[in-house]
Amino acid sequence: MPTIPQPLDPDDDGSTAPAVATALASYHDGMAGPAEVLGALTGARLLVPVVALLTESEVGEHGLRQEKESEMALPKLVGKDGREAVLAFTGTDALARWRADARPIQATTLQVCRAAVGEQAAAVVVDVAGPVPFVIEGEVLEALAAVQSGTLDRLSGVTVARIEPARRRRWFTRKGS
Repeated sequence: MPTIPQPLDPDDDGSTAPAVATALASYHDGMAGPAEVLGALTGARLLVPVVALLTESEVGEHGLRQEKESEMALPKLVGKDGREAVLAFTGTDALARWRADARPIQATTLQVCRAAVGEQAAAVVVDVAGPVPFVIEGEVLEALAAVQSGTLDRLSGVTVARIEPARRRRWFTRKGS
């Protein structure tokens, strides 16, 4: 059975890091580009959502259907073109905007990118429900995953200029909610 990792910071209050909030707000206002957001995110803690999925139910003594067994799952988004994305959030407020019953797991941005590549996801979508959604994909996603795994020397021609602003890429929908 998978285990939930120990928190990166047990005293984390779930708020968005000030540098990340500033970078995303500037990006939203057109005052900063994706490189500035990536710079702020690279050293930041993100929250990855975990949700309960009902795997088995039964009829209880009062004649009502009730949960018998459930599993914790990492939800993914699926684009109109079938590509999948891993979700991550900058803070608990952004997570609750998407789904109030999701439970946060702390991870670094690099860990989230590595997990997305390991899951063969095409992107990481940060704060999908706002306040400022941001997409990490393509060579940038691969490069950040490689930094985490120590395989950066195998990549060539990587540039942050290839990331596209999230406000133009709202092609993800929730899969199997």
